[in-house]
Amino acid sequence: MNDRARADAVYATLLERRGERWVQPRVERTARVLELLADPQRTYRVVHVTGTNGKTSTSRIIESLVRAHGLRTGLFTSPHLERFTERIMIDGEPVSDAAIADAWDEISPFVDLVDAQLEAADDAPLTFFELLTVLAFVACADAPVDVLVLEVGMGGSWDSTNTADGDVAVFAPIDIDHADRLGETIREIASVKAGIIKDGAAVVSAKQDPAAEAVLRSAAAAREASIAFEGGEFALTDDRLAVGGQLISVRGLAGTYPEEYLPLYGAHQGANAALAIAAVESLIGGGRQPIAGDILAEGLSEVLSPGRLQLVGVAPTVLVDAAHNPHGARALASALTDSFDFDEWGVVLGVLGDKDAAGIVDALAPRAAHVFATAPDSDRASDADTIADLAEAHGLATTVHHDVADAAAAAREWAAASDRRAVVIAGSVVLAGEAIAVASAEGWKAGLDA
Repeated sequence: MNDRARADAVYATLLERRGERWVQPRVERTARVLELLADPQRTYRVVHVTGTNGKTSTSRIIESLVRAHGLRTGLFTSPHLERFTERIMIDGEPVSDAAIADAWDEISPFVDLVDAQLEAADDAPLTFFELLTVLAFVACADAPVDVLVLEVGMGGSWDSTNTADGDVAVFAPIDIDHADRLGETIREIASVKAGIIKDGAAVVSAKQDPAAEAVLRSAAAAREASIAFEGGEFALTDDRLAVGGQLISVRGLAGTYPEEYLPLYGAHQGANAALAIAAVESLIGGGRQPIAGDILAEGLSEVLSPGRLQLVGVAPTVLVDAAHNPHGARALASALTDSFDFDEWGVVLGVLGDKDAAGIVDALAPRAAHVFATAPDSDRASDADTIADLAEAHGLATTVHHDVADAAAAAREWAAASDRRAVVIAGSVVLAGEAIAVASAEGWKAGLDA
């Protein structure tokens, strides 16, 4: 069996477990496996990232900036777009098939042992995400890495990633999402997310709703952790369009950084970069040492954030954005106006059933000239007709399509009728991954990458 087949077999084994939506408010099971493995998550420094939107992009920017300092990095994010090895990055590249298969061989005897203990206690076996977290910790220890940038799966305090102790706790904007698991108010959700703050850590946060800010300040004080907020201790002071992205100016914790190039679209990505800069200042220099200009320029220029305002097609222009909740959809809607010069947008939209589809449609409706309703390839998907009904309630021209390939073909044909039209595919990370695969297979960017 070759290494790719071995890695695919690991993923197939993980998929037999309870899925990522099945979580319990506890970390003890993950901690037990890690203890048997001699706690690999304690062999490197950790930047722990949570929030509702922007945490993946922020994590990617942090990782790139840390790597530019000459340190070996790990990055753990979720979910993946095309292949599960994307979730575990070593020095900016997906973990190798051999490394992930070897890590599984290393942990599987201990998994069997803990599963047996759980069964004896009439408890459920270890889940997909719990084991993926353990895999990431082991793969990063085996690499080995100097710093792991660790994105929370869901929430914070009882997420399996919280078995690591973050030197820096990073909070992207907190909004309503996963209300059935995390709470129905921003205060309740922030209380769960604040659980990643560890004793004596440095905390950096995006601008937050006052209720969330109060929770984070209280949690930091209880842990004797320092805390810095965007708009107070650091800030994005300017952002201007540039070819392929934007020029940002940032007032950091320890220095000022004028007109730095960021190859990502959208003002929200500029804010994510400011947050990432503050996090790296906190990690590398304790918040007192500026990032050297050449290091900052290198780190920012190499940032990639797949599935986040990602250009996947030209002639006509097609973007993919994961925007899977109203907060993300609002950021996308603003970026379509602020970062692109098109008169009409065709929106290919597919949403998972546990998401606020109505809120997503409400946010995107002012920018949509035509909605191409579809569904992600998931048993959790909302029916395309449901999406169409929501769009039609806004008076939008709407058509229904059985999958993203069909919807994208119709949208691209619609957009090709005018050079003032473009397409955005949004509503789900699953849909984004499908769209990226279709775009690559069909050559939507033919000629551009030549």
